[in-house]
Amino acid sequence: MKQFTRAVVSAALCAALSLACTLPAFAAEGEMREVNEDISVSADYDWTRFANDHLTLNVYNWGLYVSDGSDDSVNVISAFEDLTGIKVNYTTFDSNESLYAKMKSGGASYDVIVPSDYMVGKMIAENMLAELDYDNIPNMANIGENYRGWSYDPDNTYSVPYTWGTTGIIYNTTMVEEPPTSWADLWDVEYAGNVLMFNNSRDAYAIAAKKMGLSLNPSSVEEVDDVMKELQAQKSVVQAYVMDEIFDKMEGGEAAMAPYYAGDALTMIDENPDLAFVSPEEGVNFFVDSMCIPASSKHKEAAEMFINFMCEPDVGYQNCDFIGYSTPITVVWERLDDDLKYSPIAYPSDEVMNKAEVFVTLPDDINAEMDAKWSEMKSYDESGSGWLIVVFLLGAIAISGFNIWRKMRKKVQDNY
Repeated sequence: MKQFTRAVVSAALCAALSLACTLPAFAAEGEMREVNEDISVSADYDWTRFANDHLTLNVYNWGLYVSDGSDDSVNVISAFEDLTGIKVNYTTFDSNESLYAKMKSGGASYDVIVPSDYMVGKMIAENMLAELDYDNIPNMANIGENYRGWSYDPDNTYSVPYTWGTTGIIYNTTMVEEPPTSWADLWDVEYAGNVLMFNNSRDAYAIAAKKMGLSLNPSSVEEVDDVMKELQAQKSVVQAYVMDEIFDKMEGGEAAMAPYYAGDALTMIDENPDLAFVSPEEGVNFFVDSMCIPASSKHKEAAEMFINFMCEPDVGYQNCDFIGYSTPITVVWERLDDDLKYSPIAYPSDEVMNKAEVFVTLPDDINAEMDAKWSEMKSYDESGSGWLIVVFLLGAIAISGFNIWRKMRKKVQDNY
């Protein structure tokens, strides 16, 4: 299992500092081309070669995962459109699983998607991604070495890192007396009806597995079954299974605690100062989200231009400064505000990172079992009302059958 340590992060930060000393303030070598007052890009890249082709790129990303012009941020999508003449149809998903389902359904065509590590591996195995031409993505050189070469795509043939982060527990300090320290706190009956849970199988499974002292990457279907029983036991405590809905619920004080991603936790804390974030003692998930091009893309070269743009230092800075997620672009970290640069949430300590674990792509049988048991767990009703529904249905059928029998019997009697 590949672990990601704070020492690695420190090396990346040192590299950023070294580079910052040798280059002009946050500029790559060579001349820069101004897009707007906040963004300049490399002038030696042909950004306008599709300007007269009336292209539209379909970009599919996580919700709240780009600097979009809200709250005085810079709209990096509009900046790309102004620079290149390419229109962007930007839509969002809320989990890797919903992204995968949408892609497999064939109901939509995308040019750029942003799956997480294990989903990149799954899509590669299923021939869903196109190989990247790095002649069109020279800004890959801006990505730190420590964020490349992971097992899901060892040569980065198909993926360019976008952001990275960890999971943990966000909680409301006015509703929780003692700060949570363990994933087991999400099972505490004291907070029944006030706990939110991930609404996707992989993240939810990881939490229950860590609570049980297991790897977040199961090695057998039997292990999956055991961990899913733990999630089933939690159902009586859970108020709701959520993804993007967590923002309104936690910011509005509608729940006491929830597991979620560190970058989004920073956003929620900024909106509600009563919120805080902790990395549970059993260990957390470390993840890398990457930009990829589906094999079905109709505009591959233009999609590579978009990826290259997103790796421009000015663009990377605006993104990470707004969304709060950790950057894989080494020169971006140096320019971040100190509050974010030294945030233990965005850039966790050695103690946290030494116990972090990365998702791997699961074998098909284990993945299928996880999805099946997740659906079964979600439909399970601990109160027994599910059985009552079955009983009522059987009763209704019996009554209907009895009434039909009476009518037929009466008809026979009338014939006599």
